[in-house]
Amino acid sequence: MDMSFDFQPVYPRHDLLVELGEVEMAMDNLNDYDESQRSVIEPDLESRMQSLLEALDHLAV
Repeated sequence: MDMSFDFQPVYPRHDLLVELGEVEMAMDNLNDYDESQRSVIEPDLESRMQSLLEALDHLAV
């Protein structure tokens, strides 16, 4: 049995998915902040989510 499977291509995708989940959880918890804090945090989270989604799109499956 050949045990030389290369996991290297899997790591970036996994890391992006983990970070995407963290951003989604942070967005789910935005209601815990007052409006002034939320107006500062939300655009940053949305921008980060968009960057992560674009990075996932560019990875080979």
